[in-house]
Amino acid sequence: MGKILYKSAEEIELIRQSSLLVSETLAEIAKVIDAGVKTITLNNLAETYIRDHGGIPAFLNYNGFPYSLCISLNDQVVHGFPGDYELKDGDIVSVDCGVILNKFVGDSAYTFAIGEVAPETLRLMEVTKECLTLGVNKAVVGMRLGDIGYAVQEHAEKNGYGVVRELVGHGVGFQLHERPEVPNYGKRGSGTKLEEGMVLAIEPMINMKRAGVKFWKDGWTVSTVDGLPSAHYEHTVAIRKGAPDILSTFSCIEEVLKTKK
Repeated sequence: MGKILYKSAEEIELIRQSSLLVSETLAEIAKVIDAGVKTITLNNLAETYIRDHGGIPAFLNYNGFPYSLCISLNDQVVHGFPGDYELKDGDIVSVDCGVILNKFVGDSAYTFAIGEVAPETLRLMEVTKECLTLGVNKAVVGMRLGDIGYAVQEHAEKNGYGVVRELVGHGVGFQLHERPEVPNYGKRGSGTKLEEGMVLAIEPMINMKRAGVKFWKDGWTVSTVDGLPSAHYEHTVAIRKGAPDILSTFSCIEEVLKTKK
């Protein structure tokens, strides 16, 4: 993966545009995601929406990945394949999306609840989203990667959850995956120092109980070892002085979800 690729202010604005198109795509998914909907339908909707808005799906054909979205159900952590599965009441679904727009990449993920989801699973989703917020809050000049990882790990583990270690966040912008890796665990004050011009995809992947995962024979899908649910949220964040600059947003997704209640 080479060295860390720093971005200018102008380049960060272009990554913001890509990231906002990702967020808007996830908001389009939010409009239709429901019991009875096939996951491939969501994939096709996303691809059409991205292309209609001048973008290219960043995941499609990335290292041979055959779809525009990663759609991971229940005990699947990440990198699940869309297909003929019809969503059902009680499912949770991580939808991970990447977009190339004007040659720059944005990346974000959101976990959706389908119908009536078990309270303990809703709590897992809530804590995972809190982990993302806590991690993002450490993504400022002068902090270190270990500070992000520690913030995520500490909050997850104090709530009794397992933090996936085999998969991590990453630099993003010129390419989908860049240096540095951004683990969801770590020691405060350790790791690479965060500097202006770095852009990170921060993405807690938190399991209901055991942290362990297994890799499927399809070469992509990752699920929990114990078959219990996993939740996943992700933002693209530019490192600034004083406060993080979150380039993606959940607000448009959550506006849609509110209107559906």
